[in-house]
Amino acid sequence: MKASAGSRKWTAKGDGATVLVGLSGDWVARTDGVDLGAVQDLIKPGVRVLKFDAAKLGHWDSALLAFLLNLRQAAGQADVAFDQGGLPVPAQRLLKLASVPAADSHAEPPTPFLDRIGLWAIGIGAESVEGAALVGNIVLRGGVALRGRAAMRVGDLVDAMYDAGLAALPIVTVVGLLVGGILAFIGATELSKFGAGVYVANLVSIGMVREMAALMTAIIMAGRTGGAYAANVAAMEGGEEIDALSAMGIPVFDYLILPRVLALTTMMPILYLYGCLVGIVGGLCVAAMTLHVTATSFFIEAQQSLSGAQFALGLAKSLCFGGFIAVIACRVGLRADRSAAAVGKAATTAVVIGIVGVIALDAVFDLGASALGI
Repeated sequence: MKASAGSRKWTAKGDGATVLVGLSGDWVARTDGVDLGAVQDLIKPGVRVLKFDAAKLGHWDSALLAFLLNLRQAAGQADVAFDQGGLPVPAQRLLKLASVPAADSHAEPPTPFLDRIGLWAIGIGAESVEGAALVGNIVLRGGVALRGRAAMRVGDLVDAMYDAGLAALPIVTVVGLLVGGILAFIGATELSKFGAGVYVANLVSIGMVREMAALMTAIIMAGRTGGAYAANVAAMEGGEEIDALSAMGIPVFDYLILPRVLALTTMMPILYLYGCLVGIVGGLCVAAMTLHVTATSFFIEAQQSLSGAQFALGLAKSLCFGGFIAVIACRVGLRADRSAAAVGKAATTAVVIGIVGVIALDAVFDLGASALGI
């Protein structure tokens, strides 16, 4: 059997179960194109081995490799041995490389389950050490900032305080009114069954001061400000701006981290007190509409039910929540990868960790307050 295309030729001589394929001429794609030929005609019943004779082969390139790869695939499907010993050594090497899938060339064995647990624990330990170092640095540099010796710009601190304080008042107002109204509606529905509707003021005031004002404000700031902090720092990390600041001798911590942490930690108690006020007002509106409670009786009951210890508990929560959200957001931003996708991932991670961490810290505070009898 013979076949040709341009200057290239191949012949097939059968000897029982063995077929010898002779290659001659120039197999160059630039001149003759890539013609795979009728390779299926070489795979006939009874053939078990394909061998090659390249003694008369001239110049060759990918055209020959395409022909051989197609022939090897057909031979493999027909369970015919493909003996490439008669081919040029460079062609044998290229065929060997083509026989290894790209995905498997660098495949690594799966990590054992216990090793994965160990690596996970090591990662958590390393991250805990980094977080502790960041908190310690904040405490030390915060003391220096209070003495006016930090490299922090006052304008950056003022801008951060505005963003974490005054700019957040609209959403805190809306959420506070709704939360206070929901508490009042639930209380009115149940307490009115016992003729104790006036005590809805106690429920709303205690619920907002002890729990809901600090918690809902922290969740709002974790989603609004914490995510923004993480995205901003991650974008600077990806744009190599942080490296540029370090190269110029500017202390990155004082310039980027400290203003954000101080601003959010300082403004959270103010937002908490504002959230208490609007929550109680929201509860008053619902109580007045559903139970016809007057504002005077509502505020008298609220004043009698509240104490300084409950306000102290709420303020302590808000301070802790603000510092936690700021530290987590900045830490997530600093450890982000240098890519555009890392900015969104850092923001999402900071929001999730911030919200879950705030709820966990709130539970710890409540357990401690219960043990202390507050």
